[in-house]
Amino acid sequence: MEIGKIVRRILQAESILIGAGAGMGVDSGLPDFRGKEGFWRAYPPLADLGLQFEEMANPRWFHEDPTLAWGFYGHRYQLYKSTRPHKGYEILKKWIQSLQIPSFIYTSNVDGHFSSTGWRNQTLECHGSLMHLQCLENCGQSPWIAQSSIKQKIQVCMKTLRCKSALPSCPGCHKLARPNILMFSDFYWDQSRTSQQEKALENWLSINGNQQLFVIEIGAGITIPTVRSFCEKTKEFYDCEMVRINPRDYHSPSGVEVLPLGALESLQLLDSEISKVLR
Repeated sequence: MEIGKIVRRILQAESILIGAGAGMGVDSGLPDFRGKEGFWRAYPPLADLGLQFEEMANPRWFHEDPTLAWGFYGHRYQLYKSTRPHKGYEILKKWIQSLQIPSFIYTSNVDGHFSSTGWRNQTLECHGSLMHLQCLENCGQSPWIAQSSIKQKIQVCMKTLRCKSALPSCPGCHKLARPNILMFSDFYWDQSRTSQQEKALENWLSINGNQQLFVIEIGAGITIPTVRSFCEKTKEFYDCEMVRINPRDYHSPSGVEVLPLGALESLQLLDSEISKVLR
């Protein structure tokens, strides 16, 4: 664990790409649904039904049992909205501002926390965002901000995990709405919003990829390795430096620095060292 080397990489960087997985949100108090036991602890009614995360995170429930579907996703929406992002987000933003360098976020998290902490136009949410909805019937309505449809708190019975309040509807055809996130076996995810983010990232990399790019990967797991793969491929393509921050799944290709700690602990540790250098 070469803290000094990682600090130097950050300070020497001319652009920073941050890849973030579920481990980034854990320190804010959000569940990462690691294993069925962890998922069932968070949602006991689904344990009674024997439904694992991969089974529940499927668009078919919006067709077959919409009150259960919106009970599950409505609870998650309220949780993400009411949870304050941990100080690690502020630390990352402080580095970018103090170093005055361009940055971009690539994240599999659907909580919208990066957008709400200052990266609104510099974020690619590769699995979509629970802060946005789409029409279940794909009537042609573009994805929209969830808050415009969910104006009051979604009421969920935690004994049954069923939504008790009115279900969100499409502003175009007024039929049922669903989250604009990529679920399992999801053939009707409207990825138009994410495609625009992809174009923004492609443009950003075309300008900044060869400008002393440094990749910071935080809390990206191996079960669904989307973020890990992207960060590794970016490092290889641009022949740049990279650090992997992960308390468990920290094994890495040659040339990748490793910090085997949680997101917040790592960022606070690095920030302390960076502050000493910048004094």
